Amino acid sequence: MPDFQRHTARCPPGKAAIGCGAEAQGNDAILVGSFPMDGADGWTGPGRQPRYSTVGIPVYVICAYR
Repeated sequence: MPDFQRHTARCPPGKAAIGCGAEAQGNDAILVGSFPMDGADGWTGPGRQPRYSTVGIPVYVICAYR
């Protein structure tokens, strides 16, 4: 599906995600999920935005040393 994308934000090596989130931005943008990546080294936010080739789903992560 061309209007579906998975956006991620990763922590630098040696750090883990301690706070995170994702949001839908733009016309008809839909956040499908918001969850940690395997290993807790980042965050993923999949989303859809019909009729657009890119999806307005910014993903944020706050990282700290493990």
